[in-house]
Amino acid sequence: MTMITTPDVRPARAEFSSGPCAKRPDWTPASLEDAPNGRSHRAKIGKAKLKLTIDKSAELLGLPEGYRLGIMAGSDTGAIEAAMWSMLGPRPVDVFAWESFGNDWVTDVTKQLKLDAEVHTADYGQLPDLTKVRKEADVIFTWNGTTSGVKVANADWIPDDQEGLVFCDATSAVFAQDLEWKKLDVVTYSWQKVLGGEGAHGILILSPKAVERLETFTPDRPLPKLFRMTKKGKLNEGIFQGATINTPSMLAVEDCLDALNWVEGLGGVKATMARADANLAAIEKFVAGSDWADFLCEDPATRSNTSVTLKITDARVAGLETADQQAFVKKLTGLLDKEDVAYDIAGYRDAPPGLRIWCGATVDASDLEKLGPWLDWAFQTAVAEL
Repeated sequence: MTMITTPDVRPARAEFSSGPCAKRPDWTPASLEDAPNGRSHRAKIGKAKLKLTIDKSAELLGLPEGYRLGIMAGSDTGAIEAAMWSMLGPRPVDVFAWESFGNDWVTDVTKQLKLDAEVHTADYGQLPDLTKVRKEADVIFTWNGTTSGVKVANADWIPDDQEGLVFCDATSAVFAQDLEWKKLDVVTYSWQKVLGGEGAHGILILSPKAVERLETFTPDRPLPKLFRMTKKGKLNEGIFQGATINTPSMLAVEDCLDALNWVEGLGGVKATMARADANLAAIEKFVAGSDWADFLCEDPATRSNTSVTLKITDARVAGLETADQQAFVKKLTGLLDKEDVAYDIAGYRDAPPGLRIWCGATVDASDLEKLGPWLDWAFQTAVAEL
């Protein structure tokens, strides 16, 4: 009988969840002591904190002149849905989806808004045919598929003279991947991903072209208050100055500011991108030496450096029925959780059975290197019980 050796070195931090994600290194609750708790977000101090978050985010991301950044309710979902419901309609729509959240936007466009749309999908681990984009259409896609571990390699597939608006759900790509802003008109993300911030809030970025759409197009559908971004036919500039539509958590705002200060201290977005790349490299090294795991994403050029997904290739597991594979993954991840070496790394519920390991900038590559032997240990332990 093969002896299963327990690794003797543990990750310093076991938080590898894909959302909410790990806090920045050395974070403690004391990092939030400057939060104006119990104060109104309309007070001078509240407005200043919100405006600072907006300005610092835009500066660090290097947004082009004329682009606006604002804070929305409902995380990334609230931001992207507010944009879709407010701006879609005057043009046909192309929706590209290859994982769970992209499929949610397909539902919004086709079943809720009931728009003239062409839908392009792909199985988990792959991209749809991006060459089918229409220049005259509005385009919706996720830059990085959080639940599939598949990203677009770049924005070359978007025409330089795109006539429609380009809507990009970038929630787990911002601060980790090189977004080509000038090809994107509506970009949304949440604090809880690469920044490791607390949830509930979304960021909405608009190009001048998107602002023009808002000010010239009135949708023939009711818009709830949380989705309304214009007043008397003009953009509600207050959203992009810190006057949020609903009450934000000043504690969450302080946490975001702390993360932004950390990014600034590292040297900016190029540094956080490099950290995510180093984290992916640590997983690539593990997979290269593994006889039971491989990437779900088939093309290295489109492999996410944040939400990294692995499939189990060992025949003893891969040959099981889907429900039994899911049970095996639950057993494997439960062993890791019990040992306090990796929390919440089971694949997304709608994805093929496997693992999903967050590798965003707030995770340390050294912890991922230490995780590898524990993944082997958990697999060997779980497979021995089949």
